[in-house]
Amino acid sequence: MKRIWLTGASSGIGAALAELLLQQGHRLALSARNEEALERLAKCFPKQVLVLAGDLTDPQQVATIAEQIAQRWGVLDQVILNAGTCEYLDSRAFEAALIERVMRTNLLAASYCIEAALPLLRLSKTPHLVGVASSVTFLALPRAEAYGASKAALRYLFESLRIDLASEGIAVTLVSPGFVDTPLTQGNDFPMPMRWPVDKAAHHIAARLDKRPYEIAFPTPFILGLKLLAALPQGLRLAIGKRLSRTQDSHS
Repeated sequence: MKRIWLTGASSGIGAALAELLLQQGHRLALSARNEEALERLAKCFPKQVLVLAGDLTDPQQVATIAEQIAQRWGVLDQVILNAGTCEYLDSRAFEAALIERVMRTNLLAASYCIEAALPLLRLSKTPHLVGVASSVTFLALPRAEAYGASKAALRYLFESLRIDLASEGIAVTLVSPGFVDTPLTQGNDFPMPMRWPVDKAAHHIAARLDKRPYEIAFPTPFILGLKLLAALPQGLRLAIGKRLSRTQDSHS
């Protein structure tokens, strides 16, 4: 039985993963802005859930959440930083504020959580830090400037932390999903090849967490395809990107 802090737990992958981990008997501290959704899970698993709603882009709220976890449990065995957002950039009306918003949620909020969680992870015998990045980090895609940059920064942060935390025995795992059918992706106006149902994605992640791998990336054919495209010469990648951009424009 692990004591786990899971962020972004009110919908999508986070909600599905929370339910699976609770069914396995773990205790979960659940964070998201939507407290009502977290309370629904708490009612189903009243002795296992600690509802800690809040705005994770506010470092003071994050610190308060960590203090509450420390008071109740005194330790964390696993932290799964799943909270995130996505906005697409229109290069014809470039908006730096959009990039700032996405970075604040996807990178800075994760950093605040890491700062708050590390002291509690260091008290565990098997500490495990997990961050949900994205397959978009393997290949630049049209309109994904803000989202891709935030997830690429998160990848670098976690891969560097993996090195620096290794001497303390803290395992670091990156989760890199392809397209998953969530409330966030349902607003996309372009084709999403090999899209997985959210329950399938959650089961795939949950089945691998105990092994504490370096990365959980899926679906495999989609990931391999992105990596193969990323290995092409820059000119070919640009030509493919322009075609994708036109395809996306036609679905707008």
